[in-house]
Amino acid sequence: MSECIFCRIAAGSLPARVVYQDDQAVAFEDVNPQAPVHLLVIPRKHIPNLLGVGEEDEALGGHLMRVACQVAREKGVAESGFRVVANINRDAGQSVDHLHLHVLGGRGLGWPPG
Repeated sequence: MSECIFCRIAAGSLPARVVYQDDQAVAFEDVNPQAPVHLLVIPRKHIPNLLGVGEEDEALGGHLMRVACQVAREKGVAESGFRVVANINRDAGQSVDHLHLHVLGGRGLGWPPG
């Protein structure tokens, strides 16, 4: 999907402040951070959002969660606490139609969100 901004970041054709990458996933800093630590974890495979995750993607889903935890540890927010969020469709605030997990931390996060 050459028009997808996250596919282009995953392919390396658009710059991003990448903090992690492997053959399945890429994690990078959000360009509009909502917390001192705000990272996005994306699959290299184009999946529009969590609703598009199929049975064949179960291992990938677990891998994305592991990467989210790893980058939270590396950014120093694992012990104090962090949040992992997936927005699904417009009413939830999804602005890029490519599955991505937000990893937020570095300050107290209120509840309920939004």
